[in-house]
Amino acid sequence: MSTQNSPVGDLTGRTVVITGASSGIGLAAAIDMARRGANTVLVGRDPARLEAAAAAVSQAGGGRTAPAYRSDFARLDDVHVLVDHLRQRYQRIDVLANNAGGVVRGHQITPDGFEATLQTNHLAAFLLSSLLREQLRGGRIINTASGAHAMGALDPADLRGARKRGLWRQYGSAKQANILFAAEASRRWPDIMSASYHPGFVRSRFGSTIGVNLAARLAPFARSPQRGADTLVWLAATPASQLTSGGYYVDRKLTRPSRDTDSPALAARLWEESLHAVGLG
Repeated sequence: MSTQNSPVGDLTGRTVVITGASSGIGLAAAIDMARRGANTVLVGRDPARLEAAAAAVSQAGGGRTAPAYRSDFARLDDVHVLVDHLRQRYQRIDVLANNAGGVVRGHQITPDGFEATLQTNHLAAFLLSSLLREQLRGGRIINTASGAHAMGALDPADLRGARKRGLWRQYGSAKQANILFAAEASRRWPDIMSASYHPGFVRSRFGSTIGVNLAARLAPFARSPQRGADTLVWLAATPASQLTSGGYYVDRKLTRPSRDTDSPALAARLWEESLHAVGLG
């Protein structure tokens, strides 16, 4: 049977941490994984939505509590606090789904001094994954990327955003970073299965701050959050022997990213610059 059409496997007993889990793809994935037996941990920015999401995931999991942690990835201090909580509670994390992110209007710089789109989509996830390295041994890291990576022009030497780019070019660059991070992680952390995927154009809160949300809800070709989350759940549950670590997937199919993104040299430079940016190098 083709893995593209095969049913998603069981996740009973596995600990799964999902960022950006209070709505959209993240929430849909959390509900699906909870139904499959996972101990699902939610991370989100909005307290009210996070509380409602935790209740929905708990119900989907047959009443199992779904721990929820508030963390704003526009602040790297929040990532450190989140890591402290996760380390105290979990000796092992089977899956870290780096799903948080989105489009940021205008040229914004975070309190940490980085371009906001790159920090919230990449640097925060890079820091989180790096600090949970020990808990993730033998587990998986799955990054939510996008076909928009083909529009990117990532410059690892300019994570602080000195060079201004258009909104979608900057978002595309951040999605390039998601793919490159997964690819380089597979080389540097061979004991962790790493992958990235494109969820498709999904009806969600994505882009709500820049007026994209309404278009997403009305577009007849937009996917449901459940459809968008399918490849994420599949990557979490499919036997690692059937997956390619470092790969980029579209609709469960291993796919080559854009030529500029499919570059080990660029991935290595991004890794080193990211280490330095988050204070680990």
